[in-house]
Formats: sequence, structure tokens, C-alpha cells
Amino acid sequence: MRQIIALGGGGFSMEPENPLLDEYILNQAGKPNPKICYVPTASGDSDIMIQSFYDFFNNYECTPSHLSLFKPPVESLEKFVLDKDIIYVGGGNTRNLLILWKEWGLHTLMKEAWERGIVLAGISAGSICWFEQGVTDSYGDELQPLDCLGFLKGSNCPHYDGELNRRPAYQKFIASDQIKPGIAADDGAAIHFKDEEIYKVVCSRPHAKAYQVYYEQGIKEIELQTEYLESL
Repeated sequence: MRQIIALGGGGFSMEPENPLLDEYILNQAGKPNPKICYVPTASGDSDIMIQSFYDFFNNYECTPSHLSLFKPPVESLEKFVLDKDIIYVGGGNTRNLLILWKEWGLHTLMKEAWERGIVLAGISAGSICWFEQGVTDSYGDELQPLDCLGFLKGSNCPHYDGELNRRPAYQKFIASDQIKPGIAADDGAAIHFKDEEIYKVVCSRPHAKAYQVYYEQGIKEIELQTEYLESL
């Protein structure tokens, strides 16, 4: 089964005191002591983000590691990536992430990992990258559409409630046909795809939501059913 978990925001990098989304991700490996690999390309391999990852996941029954394209592992990237149970992609500059992944051939390894059943997860840039298109601030302060990997159909917008300009920008891009219709997620919400279909939407904050957004004689925004993880 192919799985992608796309976080609009939250997780260890945004709210380390709230473990609900990351615990959910760990559980999707379906095995004890899963091997989870953090990919911090979008942040330029930020030492702070890498340390935050280890500080969080070292408290759980799992085997954490990280993949740097600036200081790559000695063994082959293919062997390193395909040995994992979960690949967790961090936030930052999505455009730089895509450029570096394609230069190193990591985008093809990610697709192979996905097709083999390795769980792909990510926040912000690590959410956008799996879709055909996304809304990004990779070019500076202004939000722009960006073509991405296309594992999932349509577009994606994270931080839908967390950043003031996200919602109006996404709706404007869809209405003007600059970006395909798609899924938007609030901070604290995660969309879990199985075999390219939405399996469920979960959240770590009581009011976090996800939405299908499209244009049909005006912008339409359909709130998706969401499960608050604390109540499960």
C-alpha cells in the first residue's frame, strides 16, 4: 500500500509539546521500532531542525536517522533510503528541495520508496512536494504556484489558517487557473492518503481542518471530516 501523510503544520518542528501527529505517523509503519528518516533538504539541512528531530524521536520506540544531501551517507542513497520504514520531509524552501532532489536523483528514489510501501510524510514544503502543484513562499515574501513531483493529483496549500495570506492566495490561484484545484490544510491538520485517495484527515488541535478547494462559478471550499487524535 502506498501512503503519504501531508501535514499543513504542526509536528515536532512547530509544536514539540504536542506529539499527536508524529505519534500517528510512527503508528502507520505497522511494526515495532520503525526506522524513520528525516530529510531536511528544504531547510538547507538546518542543524537546529535536525537536532529537534532527534530530541523528539529519541523518546520513542523507533530508530531515527537523517538524510543530508550536503553531507550524504557513505553508502549509496538508494540503499539508505529504501531501508527505511518512514521518510519524514521537513519544511523550508520547496523549490530548492525539488532542484536538489532532482540533481541527486532522490525524487526517483522517493517514488520507488512510496511504491514499495515506505510511508512518506512531511510538513509544509514536505507536504507540497508530493502533489502536482503547491503554494509556496520559495521565491521570497510573495506566495507563488509551484510545480512539484506529482505523486498525488491536484494541488496543496499548507498553513491554511496559520499564515494570513495563504487562504486568499490559494483561492486566487485556483480561480485564475494558475493552479489546479486541491487540498488545503490548517496548522495541526494532516491528510493521510492511501493509494492516492484520502483515507482520513487527522488533527492535533481541536479546531484544525482540511478543505477541498475548487472553482465552480466561484470558489468552493468543502470542509473534510476530521478526527481529533486525542479523542481516538
